Amino acid sequence: MYSGKVKYFELRPAEFRKRLASKALAYLPLGTLEWHGEHLPLGADAIQSEALMIEAAKRFGGIVLPPIFLGPDRRTETADQKYLVGMDTAMSTQPHQQLTGSAYWVSQPYFVSLIESILSQLKRAGFKMVFADGHGPSRKTWCSNLRRWEEKFGMNLYGITESLRSRWPYMTDHAARNETSITAFVQPELVDVSVFTQQEKSPLLGVNGEHPYLASAEEGKRLFEEALVMVGELVNRINESTTHLNPG
Repeated sequence: MYSGKVKYFELRPAEFRKRLASKALAYLPLGTLEWHGEHLPLGADAIQSEALMIEAAKRFGGIVLPPIFLGPDRRTETADQKYLVGMDTAMSTQPHQQLTGSAYWVSQPYFVSLIESILSQLKRAGFKMVFADGHGPSRKTWCSNLRRWEEKFGMNLYGITESLRSRWPYMTDHAARNETSITAFVQPELVDVSVFTQQEKSPLLGVNGEHPYLASAEEGKRLFEEALVMVGELVNRINESTTHLNPG
């Protein structure tokens, strides 16, 4: 298996030119700095999405961009002229409150502008294709604009669109069984399941999905490999043509 460098910021110019010539594909991890329960790191979204893309680049070609840590999400104004975002107002967050460490929110128009700036620079650098995935609301915004951005930038853009969601096994909850398993596989030293020792089987604060006490690194590995298969399918489709093969 390829063990060389695939991260954009680690490549020297000659290395960059060689990888770009082989496959002009960029991977964009959509992350956050966000509460993911007491058991997971605040950068869990970026950690999971970047790990998958690094391995995809090693297997299928391409170059991995640094993760984005800003993203859109629901926002609720409070009476004290503050605001709550994302999981702050989830059903599992009672009472609704500002969860520790979340520092990622930007408006939808700002996020769209940010992505467009990135795509403009990637085109300038010579990329012809971009695959992005990660944080749920960021994923949704990316996918909802794919066709428009393809036309605007003349690039092939790929993501986990609605037509693929039922098959996609990766990052499908919020800090629950799925994401805990994945993080336990890709960065086990960052997961602390000891917080579960005093927990009942009720939902944890700011966690959405099956209880993470069900998680395991073995399950995370399976999910990781299944997701890589799907990324490989997209890459194979990219290889067949360079014109609008985005599913969905």
